[in-house]
Amino acid sequence: MIPKLQVALDVTTEAEALRAAQTLAPFVDVLEAGTLICFAEGISVVRALHSQHPTKPLVVDMKLADAGNDLGEIAFSAGGSLLTVICAAPIATMESALQVANKYKGDIQIELFGDWTFDQAKEWRKVGISQAIYHLGRDAQAKGQSWSQEDLDWLERMCNLGFKMSVTGGLTKDMLPMFAHLPIDTFIAGRTLLDAPDPQQAAISFKETLTSLWGVKNDIR
Repeated sequence: MIPKLQVALDVTTEAEALRAAQTLAPFVDVLEAGTLICFAEGISVVRALHSQHPTKPLVVDMKLADAGNDLGEIAFSAGGSLLTVICAAPIATMESALQVANKYKGDIQIELFGDWTFDQAKEWRKVGISQAIYHLGRDAQAKGQSWSQEDLDWLERMCNLGFKMSVTGGLTKDMLPMFAHLPIDTFIAGRTLLDAPDPQQAAISFKETLTSLWGVKNDIR
């Protein structure tokens, strides 16, 4: 399967988010109301994005840690398709958010950010959680941290546990070959697309690279 491309709308005004989504929606598979815009504008931006692109999957990147039922209801009733839950959240919060997601025929994604263990990941699977995001944060990148073999090994272990894995963190199309041996579900790009001289061409080129790397494996099968 060729991985999907998701654009993280990591901007701080609704106008910017809608403008970027209008530009990129035809060229990406998933839209994301990023954490920045969720904090800056609140749930209204989710409603606006869903209204503008009602058939496009929409991630609400709340990284919620509590109140899974209430915040899940807010996110999904506004038009979200997927909701992020931080890995430090209690299992009870994850389960309640997942119940709301199921009601709306959506899903949740566990954001692997900070400290977590594979024993915890196994517990997540036991309660029916099937999606997770491996995230190299912008603060870590600013301090010079980059993708390592350890990151790739952890990603592979999560795939082997049966998670649909999304990957994010300063990704460019030139970095994709390092992940090509893994069954990644979605690659998330923010600034790589938003700050490109031609965002549409950047998205096209990113997707062409995904097809060239993962499409070959599909042909072999």
